[in-house]
Amino acid sequence: MEYQSGTRVSDDIDGAAYSPANLMQLGMGFWGSKALLSAVELGVFTHLGKGPRNGEQLTDELGLHPRSALDFLDALVSLQVLERENGLYRNTCETGLFLDRTQSGYIGGILQMANDRLYPFWGSLTEALRSGLPQNEAKQGGNPFDAIYRNERTLRVFLESMTGISLGAAKALAQKFPWQDYGSFIDIGAAQGALVVEVASAHPHLTGGGFDLPAVGPLFDKYVAEHGLKERFRFHPGDFFKEACPSADVLVMGHILHDWNLEQKRELLAKCYEALPPGGCLIVYDAIIDDERRQNAFGLLMSLNMLIETPGGFDYTGAQCREWMADVGFREIRVEPLLGPDSMIIGIR
Repeated sequence: MEYQSGTRVSDDIDGAAYSPANLMQLGMGFWGSKALLSAVELGVFTHLGKGPRNGEQLTDELGLHPRSALDFLDALVSLQVLERENGLYRNTCETGLFLDRTQSGYIGGILQMANDRLYPFWGSLTEALRSGLPQNEAKQGGNPFDAIYRNERTLRVFLESMTGISLGAAKALAQKFPWQDYGSFIDIGAAQGALVVEVASAHPHLTGGGFDLPAVGPLFDKYVAEHGLKERFRFHPGDFFKEACPSADVLVMGHILHDWNLEQKRELLAKCYEALPPGGCLIVYDAIIDDERRQNAFGLLMSLNMLIETPGGFDYTGAQCREWMADVGFREIRVEPLLGPDSMIIGIR
């Protein structure tokens, strides 16, 4: 064994060199993560959406202390979320599309929620793994949904985060599902309405709406109206554990099923089955874990996030969901990839 530039390198019996660099990068990955989350919070990418800025301009506009402003900005360059040329900083193609709040593809809502809520809660992951208990507001006897829904601002941030995490999958679902075979759909747990807007915009013949808690209604109506769809899609207020789901040719549950324990998952699937007409279709999408539980790291980490955030929620494999759907009566069940870690599971009544 030897040390090179402060890094221990060991040789195995075949002479192949090993380095702890990957382990160090993974273990210290929260440095880069928090730098990005703070950049979203500060509005770095939205400011640069107006045009390139030098370091002094950005320091002034963002209200940064000069001590570490350039280290911060150059760290973002090294993380490949900013570019710098001739002393001017600008967005990359990706951050310009997805992290500039003025752009239609903005996904910063989910990162803002990660910064505000998830980042501190994940500091208690070890305790969660030992206790099996949530580590969010519930840890102090509060209700996380009360914290989220207590005022319009926190609710809006939460719904924007749901838009951020769902937007890519919604765009893919709009293209990959045979919508031409159906006339109506309802998004169960619609949040702000991202899926409704993406699917409806791509398929003008469709009508339907979104189903969610009553407090979500005004924000759903506003989002749908901004996209010119209020005449075709309306909001259905209700609690899917207390009321029947509204009926349509297609029901969609995106990033919903993983919030709940197994009994509740089965209950929701059964409610969707009862709400569908014969030949109707249910689409469930989540960060579906691969059946071998080896590849979809995001899905597995999302399941740990459900440990942090919920009393009994967990993510699941495609095989598990197919079994649950078959048990309540669905047929012709199939799993299809959407985008990134997300897949959809489709079943016919």
